[in-house]
Amino acid sequence: MLKASDLWKHDNRQLRAVLSQGHAIAPDELAGWEYRGVALGLPEFVEKLTWKTFIKAFWRDPDAAHVRGWNVRLVQTGLDGAIEFKQRGGQPFSFGPYRVTALPHMLPFALAGGVLLDYGLETGFFDGMHLVRDPLVALNPRDPTQLLGWTYVQLGPWQLPTPSYFTLERLRPVTHVHPSC
Repeated sequence: MLKASDLWKHDNRQLRAVLSQGHAIAPDELAGWEYRGVALGLPEFVEKLTWKTFIKAFWRDPDAAHVRGWNVRLVQTGLDGAIEFKQRGGQPFSFGPYRVTALPHMLPFALAGGVLLDYGLETGFFDGMHLVRDPLVALNPRDPTQLLGWTYVQLGPWQLPTPSYFTLERLRPVTHVHPSC
């Protein structure tokens, strides 16, 4: 049984191989859960400017036909540190809303299964996140608790790969639903 933490020392070539062999996951298997994320593949100076750990939350609104989600910034307490939301206006600092969709037919490389986190469906055109897409796969068959994702940029018909991978481990039920980010 592969765990997200097993991948933290992998290089990008190894992460791509694991992603390519990943397993299917249904959007509803994610809905209602927060996942602790760990950024992988980025240079250390980029992580220092941004973050190493974060939360991805997934939610299905009662009247919606799709699962949506958002990112939440964490106080950077290390890989084994406490989970502490950064605050903004007295609320958890959320950003980067996305919609969970089927994988598109065209991807920068083939995946065996998974879903797509499409930021373009939940953000405005002038939001830089509008171009971001994250394919996401389960590490183990029929197990939505340990996940691997990767980020690319959709620029018109072109898909521009990034070195950014991330793991997600199911943490707990959603603690705060953000109506919009």
